Amino acid sequence: MTIRRPSAADLVTLSVAVAAVSTSAPIIAAAAVAPLALAFWRCLIGGLLTAPIALWRGLGVLTGLSRDQRRQLVLAAFWLAAHFAAWIPSLSFTSVASAAALIATQPVWSALIVRLSGQRVPRGVWLGIGVALIGVLMLTGIDASLDPRSLVGDGLALAGAVLAALYVQAGETARQSISTSVYSLVVYLGAAVFLLPLGLLFGAAMWGYPADQWLLILALTLVAQLLGHTLINHALARTSATVVSLAILFELPGAVLIAALWLGQLPSLTVIPALLLLLAGLAMVIRSAQAPEPWESPPV
Repeated sequence: MTIRRPSAADLVTLSVAVAAVSTSAPIIAAAAVAPLALAFWRCLIGGLLTAPIALWRGLGVLTGLSRDQRRQLVLAAFWLAAHFAAWIPSLSFTSVASAAALIATQPVWSALIVRLSGQRVPRGVWLGIGVALIGVLMLTGIDASLDPRSLVGDGLALAGAVLAALYVQAGETARQSISTSVYSLVVYLGAAVFLLPLGLLFGAAMWGYPADQWLLILALTLVAQLLGHTLINHALARTSATVVSLAILFELPGAVLIAALWLGQLPSLTVIPALLLLLAGLAMVIRSAQAPEPWESPPV
């Protein structure tokens, strides 16, 4: 599987997806919900709301999948659950800037996964990832704290980046033969199945929240999960996981803008050159990627 260049339509899809996912961190920061409970409910509600469309598309396709395709589906659900289980709690231990900078290493891990699978990663892709990461560091700064609590959060955020890369890589493989709605239904509900016992094991309060917190959970699910993650799933049918991972970096300036308008956390002026570096890095990766074949027509 080569690193494929996204089409204009896929770039629009990714732009909307990233705008939706950008609401995730501000909503999580505003919510007083146990991190594992937040992860569980966003996946469960997201899966249940996707079910009617998936049923209309036809779940019969699942019976015709090969053992390897089913394994990729299970892996995608597991990696998504693990990503949320690491990333969301990390914000309770370390600074948002440090966690954001570490989670932004996702495209590096995605490219490494491609390379370790025996495929060649063009030099321009590595260069573009490097330029984009410089923009990330300009935007977030570097937390040099050696406080044990901060180090735990930093470790969770870094693990979340690796797990996110594994998730989109498994999704790229699974999405070649499954529609977006069916894939999203199986992965979201599968992730919820993994997250529920994990939350109970760690003693997280999985329910019993006031109405205003349920509204935040619902907002997180409808915008970041259903609109954001589902459109990312859609793009994975035709766009490489490495390109998708790099595009997700634009969640950072989006989250900064939302936090400024909603939470009053005003960004520094470095946001402008940082955004330009992100754009330049993404352009380098797209330019270096292989153009999609005209006969490719994966399910939607």
